[in-house]
Amino acid sequence: QVQLVESGGGLVQAGGSLRLSCAASGNTFSTFAVGWFRRAPGKEREFVAAIGRLSYYSLYADSVKGRFTISRDSKSTVSLQMNSLKPEDTAVYYCATPRDGTVSRDWSNYNSWGQGTQVTVDS
Repeated sequence: QVQLVESGGGLVQAGGSLRLSCAASGNTFSTFAVGWFRRAPGKEREFVAAIGRLSYYSLYADSVKGRFTISRDSKSTVSLQMNSLKPEDTAVYYCATPRDGTVSRDWSNYNSWGQGTQVTVDS
């Protein structure tokens, strides 16, 4: 399995931006798709974005499309650029890799998870 560490969370005003990073150790991302999920207080885990092994293929939740961008920065780092943040984006954000290596919106297909990073958007 891949060990994952998220960073870049914090407190930001509505309309602001944050860039989250997901770093891999024990393996690289080059043979895996990578997904970002989030969980807000009292809510279910929610798919945010995913990028395929070939970086031209990505998926986004409708709620973040046009505002968030997922990208591969290196063989072992994937980023999530978040612009035009809204209070409803407040959540703990997790990166994960799927057990079969392919892109998926379904969190149950992912078997390696980071510890999460808190994003708080203040109105």
